[in-house]
Amino acid sequence: MTTTDVTSSLTAPTEFLDYESEAVQTFIDAVIDDRSADRRENAVKLYYAVRDTVHYEVYGADLSREGLKASSTATAGSGFCLHKSALFAAAVRALGIPSKLVYGDVRNHLASPRLIEHIGGDVFFHGLTQIHLDGRWVKATPVFNKVLCKLYGMQPLEFDGRTDSLYHPHGSGAAMEFLKDHGSFDDLPYEFVLASMRGAHPRFLDGTGTVSGGSLALEADTHAASSSTPNS
Repeated sequence: MTTTDVTSSLTAPTEFLDYESEAVQTFIDAVIDDRSADRRENAVKLYYAVRDTVHYEVYGADLSREGLKASSTATAGSGFCLHKSALFAAAVRALGIPSKLVYGDVRNHLASPRLIEHIGGDVFFHGLTQIHLDGRWVKATPVFNKVLCKLYGMQPLEFDGRTDSLYHPHGSGAAMEFLKDHGSFDDLPYEFVLASMRGAHPRFLDGTGTVSGGSLALEADTHAASSSTPNS
């Protein structure tokens, strides 16, 4: 099978990358004026739209099969890495750009003390997107929105469509650390994702959703306070 055959098969809609839905099409139309324009430029526009107009929230997130569909995230306007990476992957496929979903374990700087307690530490199961542009695969992480990054003292992760958008810069100069790569997938591997979340973060889940009653944005003050506390 040629490279063209492989990449062309990765532009089709799937159960979770359901770009033929009205919700995803409406999301794209709000961002892209000309779908026939330069693919890289359109991919970059969609990256920033997913990053900054879809609110990043980890509490009360829907992890059901329906809740993890790109159309559900476009409708809800919120979600965390699992939701936002699927929406971006679906949106670029709608423009004929091949995409895959990538999962790994990362050490994450954007977390409040309350979230770390629920997660069981600072190592998170993480999702991002890989897209095929100009003959090569590049990774994109349209996850932490600009406002939330500012609240947590992080630099927002940029994307130019040419290089990987992967290692999230931190205010102290540190970067998000990738500890394990679980591989790439043509569609969201639901059972694997849920099993990974249950295995890694059992206290964070509530059935097929995450625990409610919190706000990562509102918890930024407690993060700042804990970060400024001198080591004993």
